[in-house]
Amino acid sequence: MMQIEDLIKQDRTKNKKHHFEGTFLDYLKILQENPDLCELAHHRMYQIVINEGMEVINTEENPRLRRIHGNDIIKKYNFFKKDFYGIDKTLMKIMNFLRAAAMRGEESRQVLYLVGPVGAGKSSIMESLKKALELSDPIYALKGCPMREEPLHLVPKHLRDKFENLLGINIEGDLCPVCRYRLKEEYNGEFEKFPVETVDFSIRSRKGIGVVPPVDPNNQDTSVLIGSVDISKLDLYPEDDPRVLSLNGAFNVGNRGLVEFIEVFKNEVEYLHAMITATQEKSIPSAGKNAMIYFDGIILAHSNEAEWNKFKADHTNEAILDRIVKIEVPYCLELNEEIKIYEKLLKNSKFSVHIAPHTIEMASMFAILTRLAPSEKVDAMTKLKLYNGEEIVEKGGVKKVDTLELKEEASREGMTGISTRFIMKAIDGAIAETEEECINPLTVLETLIKSVKDLTIGDDEKKRYLHFLQDAIKKEYHKILEKEVTKAFIHGYKEQTEDLFNNYLDHAEAYVNKTKIKDRNTGEELEPDEQFLRSIEEQIDITKSAAPGFRQDVTAYMFYVIRKGGKVDYTSYEPLKEAIEKKLTASVKELSRVVTRTKVRDKGQKEKYDAMVEEMKKNGYCDHCCNVVLKYAANNLWKD
Repeated sequence: MMQIEDLIKQDRTKNKKHHFEGTFLDYLKILQENPDLCELAHHRMYQIVINEGMEVINTEENPRLRRIHGNDIIKKYNFFKKDFYGIDKTLMKIMNFLRAAAMRGEESRQVLYLVGPVGAGKSSIMESLKKALELSDPIYALKGCPMREEPLHLVPKHLRDKFENLLGINIEGDLCPVCRYRLKEEYNGEFEKFPVETVDFSIRSRKGIGVVPPVDPNNQDTSVLIGSVDISKLDLYPEDDPRVLSLNGAFNVGNRGLVEFIEVFKNEVEYLHAMITATQEKSIPSAGKNAMIYFDGIILAHSNEAEWNKFKADHTNEAILDRIVKIEVPYCLELNEEIKIYEKLLKNSKFSVHIAPHTIEMASMFAILTRLAPSEKVDAMTKLKLYNGEEIVEKGGVKKVDTLELKEEASREGMTGISTRFIMKAIDGAIAETEEECINPLTVLETLIKSVKDLTIGDDEKKRYLHFLQDAIKKEYHKILEKEVTKAFIHGYKEQTEDLFNNYLDHAEAYVNKTKIKDRNTGEELEPDEQFLRSIEEQIDITKSAAPGFRQDVTAYMFYVIRKGGKVDYTSYEPLKEAIEKKLTASVKELSRVVTRTKVRDKGQKEKYDAMVEEMKKNGYCDHCCNVVLKYAANNLWKD
């Protein structure tokens, strides 16, 4: 409780420290020390994001990222790091827009419009920007101003050049009708006495953040955007008197902050005319017969692609289209990043079930496969791995496919397919249905199959999705499961593994150096055993013609490790490690069947089985899912 009380006190002290009330002259003294305080909305938002820090990634130093992005420079912003995955280039485009707008370029008079498929993250990006404003430092504004406007608007036009030179600032904008009236009537034009205070941002309180949902086309009222005239005051004041104004529309509220248009093109075009003047003229109409009002704010909009295409097709909408910077927000196409999305969502939920290894990975694979465009160069699963920065090894060599070429031939990739929400609902369903407090790849794949069958999509599309689930992903899971079970099983055969490795290394070294090897038991000098070497190399499809080069690579790498002071064992060189494990698995496959299938085991078999289970549990399995996947492996792998 003491800690909580201290926390409350510290927060209250901080708020008091940030709170300011004084005259315009007091504000000028503060501004003289920190001229950035009067910067416009785009600059403020850009600084909020940049101040969190940024990482510039040199892809030349990261082979995996170079395979994904080529030589492009990738910037990762700490502000977005915890919530957004696999859309770095989209976030970079948004930041480029804000940077140009912060420098008062043409972008400062444009709408930032995000378009993309459902569940791609458009709304989440908007929410993060709004929350950033809420957590930012307060701004200085004229006290009592419905527009929360910049105090520098008080400076008369004929004095502005001198003020700008003295303070090293730039003054933009004019007083709203309400403050202009108050300056004249309450302060006799003595603007230096006008009170100034600090104000914060709040979504719920509609302070600095305006939100415009789609409005019923039959009942569209621009007062939602620009406020209205208070009818009750028309008996007291004429219609052009500022005192009759209720400046509580979204643009009034969002001045010096932002205004968000949700599903913007569901509104009628006439309703959006206020947006045109707010962008290009930086002013909005006032209700009644008052003058235009200066507006400084970021206008954000988003919608789905179908609505954008419909709006764009109408040539009468050119005026609005010319004032829009369109940024596409596609689905994530990088497997590792897609997995992080679901891990984040599960972490934020209250689910407490155990999730077996590769469960989220298989669901993520399906999501990405549905988003990829077919290519004649590679199959869908290979394309998925390439987009994940993996090297594809075929017949002992790396398959040469240019990932950037694949992306160029499918520029619309990521704009269609299964959404994150669909996958998450399937995972939630699998969790809700389980009675064992554990889910595994098999249960999630079954749930996804049921969900796809219930989808209202074309038969061809549904057939393609089911093929991914029942064939491509299942085959991939079989490969992963076989490796995992094999790895756990081989754990009990460490001595045999190292013997195979040492023998291969001896024979390969002798072959490369054209020398003989000495038999460890008899001392007899023998030729390198070509048949033994090939029995290992064939496990990873190395051809006879490629074998000499592979042996050369292995021995050269081992000597390199030794020279660097490293330890050499069978895991040192990944391709050889895989070959040895496959060789050993092939030789003990029958025993592997016995271990995973036999209900009654002898003592030796039980020890091997128990050792394998313990190793799998170390790798993230629980007793239940370990039992499930081992039974599945016994029935589906190592078939004659």
